[in-house]
Amino acid sequence: MENKKFDFFVGTCVIESEQMCMDVAGRLTEIFDKYKNEVNFSYKGSFDKANRTSKDSFRGPGLEKGLEILAKVKKAYGVPLITDFHTAEQAMKVAEVVDTLQVPAFLCRQTDMIIAGAEACKKFGGQLKIKKGQFLSPEETGNIVEKANEYLPKERILLTERGTSFGYNNLVVDMASFQIMKSFGVRAIHDATHCVQRPGGLGKITGGKREQILTLARAAVAAGADGIFMEVHPKPEEAKSDSATSLPLDKAPEIIEKLLEIHRVVRNG
Repeated sequence: MENKKFDFFVGTCVIESEQMCMDVAGRLTEIFDKYKNEVNFSYKGSFDKANRTSKDSFRGPGLEKGLEILAKVKKAYGVPLITDFHTAEQAMKVAEVVDTLQVPAFLCRQTDMIIAGAEACKKFGGQLKIKKGQFLSPEETGNIVEKANEYLPKERILLTERGTSFGYNNLVVDMASFQIMKSFGVRAIHDATHCVQRPGGLGKITGGKREQILTLARAAVAAGADGIFMEVHPKPEEAKSDSATSLPLDKAPEIIEKLLEIHRVVRNG
């Protein structure tokens, strides 16, 4: 059956502490409760940010502690979870706890990652979300779908647009990507916060264009995106990862409503 609800994957970039996860997940659960008939909400938190500009950057609590924290969030709020995994060996352990396994963009062509993620999702009933690499055309993502589809039905495979490298330290979003990726029979998600990054733009940390997030997200929903992935933080300027592109948590209700207004028009059109 086609998924009629709009997907939102929202949370902090990295798991900074158990308390912050609980606080942010609790607030987001309250926000999305009014949309439960039209939205699938999953809470996001990364146990390890393996791809950092500097070796000194904060990476997170690690696999064991991170999954323990995420399991507590799930138990407290009954909310589905999404997190990244970084090696094929992590897939099964992550899938025991997390409902959506996410393949990071730079690993999207790693066949072992795709197969391991798909097999783990098949075993535990989850779904596999793959970010399109910054170096990849949307047409090439058909090969990713083909790999995953050997183990998972297409309704449990998601592709994500997170921008394409354009020169140095810059990304652009091709709005035609959503139509192209959806043509492979899977859902296409817009990564609202990572697509405005400036990778390495601040030397040893990633910069970004936070002021462009809503503009591009609106365009993506209008172009047919099936959902939005975005990172929020109570105090973005103090975030231990992606501080330049995380959205203020208190702005989330307004942003979510604006995007859903567009989705309703597209859905009913």
